[in-house]
Amino acid sequence: MMLERRALALGGAAWMTLPFTGHRTARAQSAAGTVRLGVLTDISGPFSDLAGQGSVLATRQAAQEAEAALGLRVEVLAADHQNRPDIASNIARQWFDRDGVDAIIDVPASSAALAVAGIAREKNKVFLASSAGTSELTGAQCNANTVQWTYDTWMLTNSTCRALVAEGGDSWFFLVADYAFGHAMEADGKRFIEAAGGRVLGSARYPFPATTDFSAFLLRAQASRAKVIGLGFGGTDLVTAVKQAAEFGLARRGQRLAALIMFITEVHALGLQAAQGLVCSESFYWGLNDRTRALSARLRQNFGLPAPTMVHAGCYSGVLHYLKAVAQMGVAAAKASGAETVARMKAMPTDDDAFGPGRIREDGRKLHPALLLQVKSPEESQGPWDYYKLLRATPAEESFRPMAEGQCPLVRT
Repeated sequence: MMLERRALALGGAAWMTLPFTGHRTARAQSAAGTVRLGVLTDISGPFSDLAGQGSVLATRQAAQEAEAALGLRVEVLAADHQNRPDIASNIARQWFDRDGVDAIIDVPASSAALAVAGIAREKNKVFLASSAGTSELTGAQCNANTVQWTYDTWMLTNSTCRALVAEGGDSWFFLVADYAFGHAMEADGKRFIEAAGGRVLGSARYPFPATTDFSAFLLRAQASRAKVIGLGFGGTDLVTAVKQAAEFGLARRGQRLAALIMFITEVHALGLQAAQGLVCSESFYWGLNDRTRALSARLRQNFGLPAPTMVHAGCYSGVLHYLKAVAQMGVAAAKASGAETVARMKAMPTDDDAFGPGRIREDGRKLHPALLLQVKSPEESQGPWDYYKLLRATPAEESFRPMAEGQCPLVRT
């Protein structure tokens, strides 16, 4: 679902890559009364469909709504960090130091997100993580300037692994991406599987983002004879791995694939014939209720986004709540301290069309229900993007790691 670059221009986003080529003087003159948002995302790599341009458009949607309802002036910038922590760090520093960015949004790849979180703390700015999944953002590496909005590895594995073990999938093999997110997914998944009475028979980590052939890793998974093969990665890598697993006939050998993280764009890329029956956990589905359908309709009408992912929903929801806090504080006060702005966000209940009512915990974890979903068969689907059926919704307060277990230094003991 790659969107044309023209859509970004029509939506008012200032498209930029490193290095920035705008006019610094003109920006400085208008910066005082303008809230500047930087969407740092994957435009050209494996996460470009689930985040990418859709994250920019969802951010722009929230900005437009805030401009109309709250009287703010908001500017949206965007850049491609190529899923590299060094590039993400360079862009973040440039945005904060030179270009007057007040908050950075999204940031796929947990290693990049952890780097940006540290810079936001150093510069006393705001980081709203939507794509990043490592639960360390609200654990030992939490800080007062970061909110983790959409999902994390604890939530995903808690919801999916427990459910599949209860259904008889009591032996597992993990195939994960070899970076912070994949490591956390494997560790969290193992914990929940063993707690539910299951066993992990082995694991493999593939080089990210340099792998396109998963054959060797899938053969190891097949040789383990595990009942469930847990895939701890998303994006185009997941699509490729699922297709290659079908070629190897893992399902015919009684081995079930579990997509520990999956997005609706990946289901679309696979097609219902290939993806039917896959179980996954998400925090947003466009067709869940009247409010999610209304948001999705606005994004489709305004920007041509066919069906937002949970990452896009997280960008919209996080930015809208941030801008509500800015409006309450005043733009000057919000610009002066990212930590105080995040504190105001935590003090305010959240409520929007993406996730409904919720709140932000002391450790920076945004709370909302976790949805256990199953991909429909082609016969069950009633129209375009009608891909999921809801199996279970875990209440918000039970969906994420208990705050006392996270070792976040912000949490009072």
